[in-house]
Amino acid sequence: MASQSSTTATNIMLAIFEKKTNTLDLYRPLRNFIVINYSEREAQNLEDDLQTLKQLRSDVERGGGADSLSARRDLLQNHYKALCAVESRFPISPDKDHVNTVSFTWFDAFKNKQKASQQNIHLEKAGVLFNLGAVHSQMGLSFDRSGVDGRKQASHSFIAAAGAFAFLRDNVAMKASVGSSTTLDVSVECVGMLERLMLAQAQECVYENTIAKGSSAGVCAKISRQVGLFYEEALAALSVAPLNQHFDKAWIAHVQLKAALFYAEACYRYSLELHDKEEIAEEIARLKSGINALSEAKKSAPRGAAQQLLDAINKLEANMNRNLERAMKENDRVYLMRVPPASSLSPLPTFSMVKPMSMSEVLDASKEKMFAILVPDNSAKALSRYTEMLDDVIRTQAEKLQQGSELARVRLKEMDLPDSILALEGNLTLPTALKEDVEAVQICGGPAGLEAELQQLKDLRRVNHEMLVQVEEQLQKEATEDSQFRNQFGTRWTRPQSSTLTKNLQDRLNRFAANLKQAAESDARIERSVRENSALMSILDCRPIESALPTLARPIMSLDANEDAVVGALKQSLRQLETLGAQRAGLEDMLKEMKRKDDILPKLMTSTGSHEDLFRKELSKYDNICEEIAKNLEAQEQLLMNIQAQNDEFAAIFNLEEYKASRERGYRQIEAAIAKYREIKENINEGLKFYVTLQDAITIVKQQCSDFVMTRNIQCREMIDDVQRQISGLSFQDGKNTTTYSFPSSGQAHPAQRTNSQPQQDPGNLPNLSHPQASSFQPPQQPTMPAYTQPPPYGSQQQPPPSYHPPVSGPYPHPQHQQPPVSHEYGQPAYPGWRGPYYNAPPQQSGAMPRPPYTIQSPYPPPNQSGYYRQ
Repeated sequence: MASQSSTTATNIMLAIFEKKTNTLDLYRPLRNFIVINYSEREAQNLEDDLQTLKQLRSDVERGGGADSLSARRDLLQNHYKALCAVESRFPISPDKDHVNTVSFTWFDAFKNKQKASQQNIHLEKAGVLFNLGAVHSQMGLSFDRSGVDGRKQASHSFIAAAGAFAFLRDNVAMKASVGSSTTLDVSVECVGMLERLMLAQAQECVYENTIAKGSSAGVCAKISRQVGLFYEEALAALSVAPLNQHFDKAWIAHVQLKAALFYAEACYRYSLELHDKEEIAEEIARLKSGINALSEAKKSAPRGAAQQLLDAINKLEANMNRNLERAMKENDRVYLMRVPPASSLSPLPTFSMVKPMSMSEVLDASKEKMFAILVPDNSAKALSRYTEMLDDVIRTQAEKLQQGSELARVRLKEMDLPDSILALEGNLTLPTALKEDVEAVQICGGPAGLEAELQQLKDLRRVNHEMLVQVEEQLQKEATEDSQFRNQFGTRWTRPQSSTLTKNLQDRLNRFAANLKQAAESDARIERSVRENSALMSILDCRPIESALPTLARPIMSLDANEDAVVGALKQSLRQLETLGAQRAGLEDMLKEMKRKDDILPKLMTSTGSHEDLFRKELSKYDNICEEIAKNLEAQEQLLMNIQAQNDEFAAIFNLEEYKASRERGYRQIEAAIAKYREIKENINEGLKFYVTLQDAITIVKQQCSDFVMTRNIQCREMIDDVQRQISGLSFQDGKNTTTYSFPSSGQAHPAQRTNSQPQQDPGNLPNLSHPQASSFQPPQQPTMPAYTQPPPYGSQQQPPPSYHPPVSGPYPHPQHQQPPVSHEYGQPAYPGWRGPYYNAPPQQSGAMPRPPYTIQSPYPPPNQSGYYRQ
């Protein structure tokens, strides 16, 4: 029977009670079977599994009164998976060699006095699945459906219940109904009806939430109509044999009234939308249709329906009558429309929001560990033998299918089909490899993008040239200042001339300038190549590239004007060939799916006859599909012969050979354009790499020149201070404190240090010096020079320069030593506007940086640039 909920007047629903079963001992019969067919040791090893199965069965027998609904649900799911493990290993049947002392007994859920008893494990599985659906329905009824969340949970439970009943109908119901001892509650008809009923209640929860959210009348009408359809499907099953005499009248009354209620509710909601659209005539017709449905249901429905449901029907009927009266008055006074008859109205739109939950994963027993070690030897060997036979059948048929597809592909390729038909329609195609090459060129910007890359070369060349000019001007400025002081102070200016110290730097700058000149000539050759081949490469800018290919034109003159007929027949044959190919793919998938589902282990374990007979019977399942494959290949062979004849006629009419020749010329032109583009692109990339590498080298030399100039400026200030002191008479007359300087050339590791052999004088007796002496020195015997009449360029009032600490390795490395790699940048990029990919590349690790180009013989171009920038 069913329990009812009366939380609200409109939300009364049904739930299913569980089936009852008798006490059954599975432990002893199964253990005896293991001992007889295997060994006592196997029975001992499986003791835990046997005890688990015994406990599961005992808990199922106890009923759900002591457990929570969720715990009961989990118990039934676990017991079902355990039964699947038992089914594949223990043959339960009346046969003397099988487990023949186990008989399952289950009582009808709706007629408690009716029962079924079978030595068939499928009856046990059917009872468990039925109870699983019943528990889900009880869970749905247990939630508080007065709130949105409660209705969502209830809807989910009813969907799960529908899934359990659907799984029972599709997988177990037929197997559990064999023999004379059966019950109607697990029949295909009954569980199908219960599935519809659970879906109706799930959709009803969704409808109530839709109303609570304030959705539009049109949406509510669609969802309400689907609720009514689910109830109508359940009512249809309840109204005919064998279910019409099996259920209580209250059930039939409930389902019949719910079906009418939600049909009328859909009419009512739909009429509200019609009223807003001022479609008064149809509004009146819909309201009358809904009211008639309610009236008929109240008259014909059996007694026993809940009073809450009757109250809801009466309330809805009153609302519809009130709206009908208003609409009729408006129509009589204003609209004067003819009201259509109910038979002419289109069906109300529906919107299904629920479907049965898939229980395949929930009830999947493939990972069940119970009795996993128990596989009969003869069954295992027989299964292996059957698998080999089946694999041979599948492999043979799969090879036939693949050969057929390959034959069709080769024959069509020989006839240049369907490319010639596509060319006639303007749907040209390139060979796959050539199209990929064209797409790669277009992604890179195509020939139109080469101008921008040439501009990048110009920008990089200009940046390198400007940096060289800056470095040369810096060195020239320092040399000019040194020469001016030398002319001013004469022999007192004892430090080396700049030209003797910057020879190595000047040599490097000269080499860089020569490399730039050589690179400029290469750039010019690239630009000339782009201009000369622009016409050839312009085909690559066509989008789509197929538009550049020649088309297959119709003949200018025709004697019998049958071109269209020839083309139409050929296209029809190609479509038929494509259909045959799709059929082959479907047949191959069907073969694989049949093999995947082909599990004969339970049959092997329950079989009492010859295994060979069973194998032949099971393999005969594949005879139909093998015949389909043979028919498909035969039809394809005949069709290919027809296509050959039709294509010969097509080629003669449309001069196909001339078109093929022009198409091949187009292919060759595209290939030549791609080759030339790649050549130019490679040269441009080579140039970009060259300029970026050269700029890095110039940046390093620029920093060295900056360090050199800074050092020379500091030395200049110190020497000016010394000369100033000599002129001012602050030096000793014996000349012992006269300083001499020795300066390193650009190839030495450290600048020379000054040394002072005299003790330091009292700071109070000294003038305001720019900064103290850095080191001691050995003065030469020189005469004292007279004082200057003009102030020196670096007077005592000048702010002292920042202290300078020469780098440990010296600013000017010796030519024969490798310049250490620089792992950081000096200042901002020389050309801030340039942001090419080579400026954004990640910096190299210091340990992996190549040798600087200016420290090796003939550094530019780099040796890996294919000599394009060589003279």
